[in-house]
Amino acid sequence: MPEGMGTMKRKGEGEPKKSDTVVFRKGDLTLIRDDFLTTTRILDHSVDLIVTSPPYNVHIEYGAVRDDISYSEYLEFTRRWLARAWAVSRDDGRLCLNIPLDKNLGGQQPVYADILGLAREAGWRYHSTIIWNEQNISRRTAWGSWRSARAPYVIAPVEVILVMFRERWRKTRPGVSDIPRDEFIDWTNGVWTFSGEKRKKTRHPAPFPVELPRRCIRLFSYLGDTILDPFLGSGTTLLACAALGRKGIGVEIDPAYCAVAEERIREVMGDLQGGDRPE
Repeated sequence: MPEGMGTMKRKGEGEPKKSDTVVFRKGDLTLIRDDFLTTTRILDHSVDLIVTSPPYNVHIEYGAVRDDISYSEYLEFTRRWLARAWAVSRDDGRLCLNIPLDKNLGGQQPVYADILGLAREAGWRYHSTIIWNEQNISRRTAWGSWRSARAPYVIAPVEVILVMFRERWRKTRPGVSDIPRDEFIDWTNGVWTFSGEKRKKTRHPAPFPVELPRRCIRLFSYLGDTILDPFLGSGTTLLACAALGRKGIGVEIDPAYCAVAEERIREVMGDLQGGDRPE
C-alpha cells in the first residue's frame, strides 16, 4: 500500500515552493519536509537501499497532493522520481518498490509491468519480484459481470515488491548482516504473507505495515547502511530503521504527515520530549 506521497500534482500548484526543511534529526534518523524531486538534502551516490511505496493514483484523499491524475501523467511522475532515486543510490544500491500488480479504477492498467519498464529506462537493473500476499480478499467489491462470461473482473488479492539494483547486485563494501537463519530461509521465498496496516493506527490514508520495510531492510542491507524512503508518509520505514540499526532518511511533502511521522518516531525511540531540531 502507498505509505507516502510525492509530486504528482499539488493542490494549489503554482504557489511558491517553501525551502526544504529538516523537521527531525535524532541519532541516525533524518526526516525532511520537501519534494523528493527537488530536495537538495540528499547527495548523489549516498544511499544503500531505497524502500518505499509511492502513491498508487487511485483517488485517495491525501490532503496536499492529488491522487487522481491521468494514467499518462502518473507514469511521467513515476519516471521522474525513479530517475532521481537512481541518482542518489550507490553503485551497489538497491530498490525495494511496493506497488500494485494492476488496477481497474479508470480502466484496466498493468501497473507493475509499466513501472518495471520505466525503472529499467531510468537505469535500474532487475533482480526479482516478491509477491506480498496481503490476505485482503474479503475487501473485494468489484466482480464485473456476476456469474457471466460477458465481462468478469479477475483481481489478484496481492501486491508486489519490485527488487532492483543500480550497477552491481553483489555488495562491494564490507558489512555485517543481522538476519537470523530462519528469517533468511523464509524471506528468500518470494511469496510473503502478512497483513496490511490499519489506517487508524497510523493516521494515514494508505499505510503499509512495518513488517514490509523490516524484511526488506534486514534481507537487503548491512547494519549501518543508509536507507531512504522518498515517500515517507507516517514514518513507517524510519521506524524500521530505528529498530534495526540503520541510518534512515525519509522525505515527505505534507507537513501534517511529517508531524505524524515525527511523533511516531519519537515514541519508538522513547524520546518524546527531546531530539535535535535544526533551524
